[in-house]
Amino acid sequence: MKPERFEKIINLALNLEASDIHLKAGTPPAVRIMKDIVFLKEEPLTPEEVENLAFSIMPPAVRDIFLKNKEVDFPYEKKGLVRFRVNVYTQRQTIAISMRLIKLNIPSIEELGLPTILKNLATKKAGLILVTGPSGSGKSTTLAAMIEYLNQNESLNIITIEDPIEYVFTDKLSLISQREIGIDTSSFYAALKMALREDPNIIMVGELRDLESVSVALQAAETGHLVLSTLHTIDAVSTISRIVDMFPPYQQNQVRYQLASTLVGVISQRLLKRKDKTGLVPACEVLIGTSTVRKWIRENKLSEIPKIIEEGRLEGMQSFNQHLLELYRANIIDANEALMASPNPSDLELAIKGIVSG
Repeated sequence: MKPERFEKIINLALNLEASDIHLKAGTPPAVRIMKDIVFLKEEPLTPEEVENLAFSIMPPAVRDIFLKNKEVDFPYEKKGLVRFRVNVYTQRQTIAISMRLIKLNIPSIEELGLPTILKNLATKKAGLILVTGPSGSGKSTTLAAMIEYLNQNESLNIITIEDPIEYVFTDKLSLISQREIGIDTSSFYAALKMALREDPNIIMVGELRDLESVSVALQAAETGHLVLSTLHTIDAVSTISRIVDMFPPYQQNQVRYQLASTLVGVISQRLLKRKDKTGLVPACEVLIGTSTVRKWIRENKLSEIPKIIEEGRLEGMQSFNQHLLELYRANIIDANEALMASPNPSDLELAIKGIVSG
């Protein structure tokens, strides 16, 4: 692909405020705008164009991984313009590229519309904070906003372990070291294990992917570090269940006790279309690790947790339905968007009707 065509695609994506760019042989370039795929009014891409572009933006070490595995993740930056989390893969024996746009300026918790309780959680001295949600729900951006809040307000040693590095931090009050899997370290597990010897206050792990990394994360949280990470789970209860279920049955009771003693909070989020069509807004469920929550985790009575969340507004907790209703009442999202996102749409519909009739 000629550099000028690639530049044009990037500029179009930025002007359209797209979140992703997709390049595949035989079709025009596509972008994701407010969760929908939109084809650009461009000529279809040829296999040679996509392949040439892929190899031109890959670092040499990444190229070797791709040639071996037929797929690879890596970061790419257009200096002074935008960063990308790039995935190059093969489909129907041709190369395809997916590029997630990452703004150079890290948005604040307020700018993202996240609950302000995240600031309080981020300043805890030790424990485990998990940000969860499906792919494309803004988990990495939420973590970055929390780290940047600490960077601007606390004097800490922060280590991030990412695959690949997405947001790039500039040291302010804190010292931030960013390690990339496959380039700076061999694995999340190895980096987490070594991080304990690197005098960190905060360890941010891009994703807890396996039993080994979860084990070390729990150990780090137990030994006086604040650990922030993500999981692909839809809510707090499924997050706790996922962590426990990673372990063999004979270890699960011990893990429940570890999790109960270390859990600071779980922020589960999904992105919704704003009513004014100006972008997306997060809807969040927030669980705080109160003494009651810890008790139910230890006793494996997770069915009690949704009620605790509903009744925990004073502690900073909120259910999805409570936040959806708040966003609807503020005229930020419409009723259909709220109901489609709700885990309990019938309850939310009753609440919405109460507002309308009132």
